[in-house]
Amino acid sequence: MSTSDRSGMPALRWLLLSVLVVVLDQWSKSLASAALTMHQSLPLFDGLQWTLAHNYGVAFSIFNDGEGWQRYGLSAFALTVASMFAWMLTRQPQQDRLSKLAFALVIGGAIGNALDRLRLGYVVDFIDVYWGQSHWPAFNIADSSICVGAVTLLIAGWHSGRSRAVTTPVER
Repeated sequence: MSTSDRSGMPALRWLLLSVLVVVLDQWSKSLASAALTMHQSLPLFDGLQWTLAHNYGVAFSIFNDGEGWQRYGLSAFALTVASMFAWMLTRQPQQDRLSKLAFALVIGGAIGNALDRLRLGYVVDFIDVYWGQSHWPAFNIADSSICVGAVTLLIAGWHSGRSRAVTTPVER
């Protein structure tokens, strides 16, 4: 397997973004864990506060009440996705920077949360966004990276499909 994309630019340069996401994610989680007690809220401004929570499941606490399989099952899934995306990143053409960005963000987020699951048995969440009395489930930098990466990947796919439709003549 080559570590360069089709342009010859090392895929490792894109994976540095993944490493940055993991470092920022783990650093912010350690700060939140040290500064907050469980479910304590620290208001930052209207609509945003830090609230420490432990998530044993996945997004929106799905599988949160499982019987312990989540620790290794979800970690294995996350690491498999990260590996597949790393391989796909190496296969992208030079001009497809949007897909490379998306893959790098998802890889970093998946690894960040997998590290928590493997080390702690749960994912540390602390970003609490709310409107009035309605709260979005607490999340972290890894979750944000995965979401932004997934949306970016959808946009890249849509853009790529539209580009092909414009440049490909219609057969009659």
